[in-house]
Amino acid sequence: MSFDIVEVRGDLAPTGKLRVAINLGNPVLAQRDAATGKLGGVSVALANELAKELGVSVKLTSYDAAGKVFAALESGLWDLAFLAIEPVRAEKIAFSSPYVSIDGTYLVREESLYQSASDLDAQGLRISVGQGAAYDLYLSRTLRHAELVRGETSASAVDLFLELGLQAAAGVRQPLERYASAHSGVRVLADNFTEIRQAMAVPKARKIAAEYIEDFISRLVGNGFVARALADSGQSDARVASPIVRLAPK
Repeated sequence: MSFDIVEVRGDLAPTGKLRVAINLGNPVLAQRDAATGKLGGVSVALANELAKELGVSVKLTSYDAAGKVFAALESGLWDLAFLAIEPVRAEKIAFSSPYVSIDGTYLVREESLYQSASDLDAQGLRISVGQGAAYDLYLSRTLRHAELVRGETSASAVDLFLELGLQAAAGVRQPLERYASAHSGVRVLADNFTEIRQAMAVPKARKIAAEYIEDFISRLVGNGFVARALADSGQSDARVASPIVRLAPK
C-alpha cells in the first residue's frame, strides 16, 4: 500500500509533533529507568521508529494505568497510544492488528486450592484488578459470580489483594510472576482467563492514520523489529503476534 506521507503526517501528527501516550501500567510494553527516569520498552521503540519514518519529532507522555490513557483521549492529549484491543475502547479508538499477545491470569496465595482461572468465578470470591485495565474490562464482561475490587493501578491491585485478604489479583502474567518470585506465600496460576492482544491505537476519526499504523505494525512485526525491541527491554518471553498476512488484490 502506498501513502502520501504529507497527508499521513497531517492526520497522525497534526500539531507537527507525534504525541504518544505510554502506558507504564503494563511493564511488558514500557518501563521507566529508575536511575535516569528515561522511558523504554517496545512501545517506546515503536513510537520513536514511527516518528522517524514520518520525519517528525516525538513527545512521550507516561501514564500509570491504561484507564488513564483512555480517559486522556477525551481531552485530545495524544495522537498515538499503545493499548489492549477491547470492545469498549473500540467505540472511540481505531486499533491496529495486535503486535504482542500477553496472558491475563491470577496471583493467588500459595496455600489456596485454586488451580485454574475458572475456579475463581464462584459466589463469595473477590478479585482485585487495576481499574480500566484490559483485564478489568474483560472480567467485567465475563465473570458471573465473583466480585471485582478495583485499584487505581495494576500495581495497587496486588496491594489490595494482600491488604483486604482477597482470593486473587488479576493481571499480566510477567509482572505477576516477577512479584511471586520475589515474595513468598503467593503463586501465579498456570493457565489464563484471557489472551490480551496489544495494539497501536489512534483516535477513531483519523482514518488515514489508522490505515498507516496498520501497515506500519505489519511491517515491523514481519521484519523482526518488535521481537528485537522486546528482547532489548528484557521481555523476550512475551509472545509476538503472528505476522499479518495480506492477500494480493485480484
